[in-house]
Amino acid sequence: MADTVFIKGHGTQNDFVLLADDDSDLEMHPETIALLADRRSGLGSDGVIRIVRSASSGIPGAQEQAEAGAEWFMDYYNHDGSLSEMCGNGVRVFAHVLVTTGRVAADAREILVGTRDGIKTVHTVLNPALGKQTGDSAATAPAGRTQPGSAGDAWYMIDMGEWSLDDSDDVLVSTSGIEVPRPGMRVETGNPHTVVALAESAELESAELRDAPVLDPVPPQGSNIEYIVMEPARSDVAGGEGALRMRVFERGVGETRSCGTGACAAAIAAHHWAGPASPLQWRVDVPGGQLRIGITPNEDGTRGSVTLSGPAVLVASGTIS
Repeated sequence: MADTVFIKGHGTQNDFVLLADDDSDLEMHPETIALLADRRSGLGSDGVIRIVRSASSGIPGAQEQAEAGAEWFMDYYNHDGSLSEMCGNGVRVFAHVLVTTGRVAADAREILVGTRDGIKTVHTVLNPALGKQTGDSAATAPAGRTQPGSAGDAWYMIDMGEWSLDDSDDVLVSTSGIEVPRPGMRVETGNPHTVVALAESAELESAELRDAPVLDPVPPQGSNIEYIVMEPARSDVAGGEGALRMRVFERGVGETRSCGTGACAAAIAAHHWAGPASPLQWRVDVPGGQLRIGITPNEDGTRGSVTLSGPAVLVASGTIS
């Protein structure tokens, strides 16, 4: 990877190293990826993303995505070098890099991004820090509530595609710092998730996520695990807005400051538990900031589509020596 250009960025402090490999010249080895992501001996990140043209990537299904208009493919790897299907925070950062480096026109109305979970459509949206229709202003937000981010942050909305949930059989989740195993709901949002509802903020804070939680039964592909506490809904947003706080343990990574697909899964589970009359718009506060989720469920509430909105920030660039 010598002389490879890299960019480092984050979405609500879920951070990534992005490698410029437009024509697919790099060989991506798990050991090398893990070294790049290491926070002591490498560049440090939750994941590594290769920027590559879909048509030249050699990734199964990418050629078809190129023919459908997704020129660029987000080749995503977890912190430990393992492959992952998708990353919602990563897609926003990926799209922001495409725009800022001129790979995509700055005035593009939509950006099609190829992923292992299919094409994701990305739109630029208003930063809530600059307007009031989707979020509190800094002057009026309740004490202790996470702010959307700085006024300079670029915000993007992603059509995350289809989701599904399985409420027929709970998964028991054993977590250090929480006395007894808790039931979790399986939600698929491109990645597998298990969402655990907690009664109060003290429980959320007491969870010790240095060690991997134990799932019973263990999902075949593993699972990200989201712990959530629901908060009072807002009534000043059209249709109402649900709110929750979340922490997440990501497979192949550990606890991260944010997870986009996990925030989607958390909002979907919260809406399901609260009932069909509950809000379809949700604010999700994570340790790294704030995300907004839009849910469109089917009639029985077990499938549907979902959007994810949040910031993308670029912090550094350079060349690997």
